[in-house]
Amino acid sequence: MKKALMVVGTSSFAGKTLIVAALCRIFRNAGFSVAPFKAQNMSLNSAVTEDGCEISRAQALQALAAGVEATADMNPILLKPMGKGVSQVVLFGRPWGDICAGDYYRSFVAEKGRDAVREALRRLTERFDIIVLEGAGSPAEINLRDRDIANLWAADAADANVILVADIERGGVFASIYGTLCLLEPSHQRRVKGVIINKFRGDERLLESGISEIERLTGVPVLGVLPFIEGLRLPEEDSQGLRAAGADGRADVVVLRLPRISNFTDFDPLELDGRVSLRYVTRPEELGSPDAIIIPGTKSTVDDLKWLREKGFERIRAFQGSIPIIGVCGGYQILGREIVEGGGSGSHRGLGLLDVVTRFESYDKKTVHASGTVDAERGLFQGLRGTTISGYEIHMGETRLGSGARRVFADDDAGLGAADNSYMTFGTYLHGLFDSPDFREAFINLIVKDSTSSKDCESGEAVDMTEAWDESISQVAETVKNRVDLSWFYEE
Repeated sequence: MKKALMVVGTSSFAGKTLIVAALCRIFRNAGFSVAPFKAQNMSLNSAVTEDGCEISRAQALQALAAGVEATADMNPILLKPMGKGVSQVVLFGRPWGDICAGDYYRSFVAEKGRDAVREALRRLTERFDIIVLEGAGSPAEINLRDRDIANLWAADAADANVILVADIERGGVFASIYGTLCLLEPSHQRRVKGVIINKFRGDERLLESGISEIERLTGVPVLGVLPFIEGLRLPEEDSQGLRAAGADGRADVVVLRLPRISNFTDFDPLELDGRVSLRYVTRPEELGSPDAIIIPGTKSTVDDLKWLREKGFERIRAFQGSIPIIGVCGGYQILGREIVEGGGSGSHRGLGLLDVVTRFESYDKKTVHASGTVDAERGLFQGLRGTTISGYEIHMGETRLGSGARRVFADDDAGLGAADNSYMTFGTYLHGLFDSPDFREAFINLIVKDSTSSKDCESGEAVDMTEAWDESISQVAETVKNRVDLSWFYEE
């Protein structure tokens, strides 16, 4: 059985990513080998494959749903926005170059993009029974019709049947279904085998007349209505999904919400822990009296450093030594004394909380799974000496320690991380730091001041993010299996 099925949406956030993951799980459970695929994804939330390639976190999650190892072929083109209309193009898991949107569509798509998509699809088709493709945004962007390789052009390349997903929570669901289908080319209209109405709350009987009418108007059946599913524990693909929650008496952890924040799923284990209140802040006056401060990863370290300084976030220096201050990846670089750009671009003064210097002297990017053995016994690392902390690195630049910095990991020259004299300020290139249960527990135990009041809070000690994601995928897959008619796909 060699088949392809594509999921497109009436808009962004219609639920394509999760439905693709659910379909991957359904087909896997039915005994097929299945792979996810997204020709082009724009995201700052990425993952590293076992062979050191960078792809979108969404396709890595879908590979988990399919029960297969994620590869660069599943997301051959990853666009990482850098600001001012420029994105870094990651081609087959490796940085290709920085390009503006106009040049991307005018030159890259024609010269490299289409060939990359065809090549990836060919390899996946040779290996798997079923390919489940995910579109991007809307397939009806008529201004990009001749250059859009992420949607129905990819369906043509894979000879895929198509399902259209519409988000009823946003309102105007029937108009969006009708408008999307009407704007498609006739050959693409014929590929659409059905519609899924997603995120419905309420009595489905209220939809019956509308569903009958939209089926009459378009000739396309509504395959099912999916409810809004509460309580899913899955990574956000876009930073727009981050919430600015308020502290509620639990340990108050503040994350600086950088304009170009990346890999924010690093902090999901903290958000799921009942002892922690995780807040994202954009102004210094929102800091309050936190129990810990985190500077996350960023796609543009220098630009976000300038933003922090302009906003007045240098005031976090007042917290140094009294509470944990952790910088991850770009946040590690920002905490340092200096950032030196190559090509004569000059140097930039960091926040100066760590005596480290980062140099950007090449376009090479380090993408690798990594681990380190703790060789410290104070501050954040009390009781952790000899413990292994694992994660992955995705970064440009090389960081070196000055005399005032302290090594944290054995046999490491600051590639994985460094601390100040108190070991309470810590910078690291390890994404997934809080997935390591030993470090997470030591961190939470350090910042939970009132152990009596925390007894009523649910502990996150047993949280394993992969298991949490897998459970949520299974929940959605079961819902899709029970509520969406897929019989036509098996019968064709």
